[in-house]
Amino acid sequence: MSFSAAATGFVALFLSMTVGQAEPDWSVKYDPSQICALTGSTVKIKCSYTYPYKIHGITTKVKTRLWFTKVNNQVPVDLKMDSDYNGRIIYDFTGSSCNLTIKDLNLRDSAEYKFRFITNQQGGAFTGLPGVILTVTDLRVQVRRSETQTELKCESSCDPIKPPSYVWFNKEKKMEEQTSSILVSVRDGDRFSCSVKGHKDLRSLSVYAPTFTSANLMTSGQITEGRSVTLSCSSDANPEANYTWRKKNNQSIVSEDQQFVFWSILSSDSGLYYCTAQNQLGEETSGPVSVQVTYGPRPPSVSVTPSGEIMEGSLVTLSCSSDANPEANYTWYKEGEEAPKASGQNFTITNIMFKQRGNYYCEAQNSRGRCNSTVTVNVVLAPRNQVAAAAAAAAVPAVFLILICLFLWILRKTKVWKQQSRPAAGQVPSEQVIPAEDDVAYSVVHFATKQEELVYSNISPTQSNRHKKRKEEEMVEYASVNCGRTRTDARSESAQQDSVEDPAALYSSVNKPGRNIRETPSGL
Repeated sequence: MSFSAAATGFVALFLSMTVGQAEPDWSVKYDPSQICALTGSTVKIKCSYTYPYKIHGITTKVKTRLWFTKVNNQVPVDLKMDSDYNGRIIYDFTGSSCNLTIKDLNLRDSAEYKFRFITNQQGGAFTGLPGVILTVTDLRVQVRRSETQTELKCESSCDPIKPPSYVWFNKEKKMEEQTSSILVSVRDGDRFSCSVKGHKDLRSLSVYAPTFTSANLMTSGQITEGRSVTLSCSSDANPEANYTWRKKNNQSIVSEDQQFVFWSILSSDSGLYYCTAQNQLGEETSGPVSVQVTYGPRPPSVSVTPSGEIMEGSLVTLSCSSDANPEANYTWYKEGEEAPKASGQNFTITNIMFKQRGNYYCEAQNSRGRCNSTVTVNVVLAPRNQVAAAAAAAAVPAVFLILICLFLWILRKTKVWKQQSRPAAGQVPSEQVIPAEDDVAYSVVHFATKQEELVYSNISPTQSNRHKKRKEEEMVEYASVNCGRTRTDARSESAQQDSVEDPAALYSSVNKPGRNIRETPSGL
């Protein structure tokens, strides 16, 4: 039965040829000629082809069939041999069909697809031109933001004749809305996406506010003045974020580019910089990135305290400061002297002398260079009347001490004279003295030998023993307190003591009633 059907068809074909009908021509037909598909989907391109059955008595046989988008050395590259389509291509060459199926579409699959077949006839190769234009797109969420609300719309570049229904998601959770547009209130962490109803696997990319925003210094090594320096800002955001740069403590925008470039950086550009990423769903500011420009010391600022004319003997402080990065070290010099006078920002002279006047200079130095500045220290001598006054003031304590000693000596002499002038009741032994008062203390002060009315010191100029003894006998005066004795008795007793005791010693004795006190030499 099948055979008869086949034969019948053959006869019909034969008869049609015998009646003069034209043979099929070379052709390739596509249906449709343009296709739009979503990423991740599968597309089938329908195709059919024809060719003459016999040419010059030679039956036509198809030897090769293929689809291609690329040409290498004018030779079409079979899609099955193209690594970009590995495992995603299916050919359907049944009868006159030349269908092509592409799975798991991606944006790179957008191209013009052409079918080609090659026969055994001489020059019997044919390519269907133009081919099929395939546009691969993805679903995307358009964001429109106003002051009061945010509108999300799910769309693609394809323009379907029958608009599909959509499904919305927030952070992978399905939402109730099934229209192409929705109004939302955006909160931190929200991530919105959409898909065509019935095709959850064909999801759009999520839209969300910027996150993981960071500022980075792209220039390596030490930053010096005049060098080109680049700062870069990065953020994860969809829709794509816009960027602005600000410097700390300065609210004005210094750049609106993702990369902020200093073409010739200055020392004043040092500081901390922040970038802000912003899209229709929100914004985020990065942490700081530090830009430190190194430069040599600027001319130092020097000063003297006190200023103006400085009185000899004053305390003087010289100060120095310089703008530098890294921080400068300071050394002080005096003009005309090679050795440094001091190190550090401050140089203090506690008791300045007239000879220390002159010019001093401070040298500031770091790894980028050095610079110095000079200051004049003007020292003046103190006026003579002030010197005399100072000397007089210094002499006052000494004079006061001398007057006290002199007063005590006169007081003692007066008491001795009074005691010696009293009438004597009898002979009193020379080693006993009855004092007029209890606990009387006597003081002795020895002065230079040339003064009158002297109390003698046991310190004397070096002389020969003979002259020395004679001089001491002339100079040394012995004082004692005699109670109830005549002046004559006191003299005779004093004479006896001169012959046996040290002439350089001063003796004093105090007799209390009922007790005898032996004279004790008091050497000063």
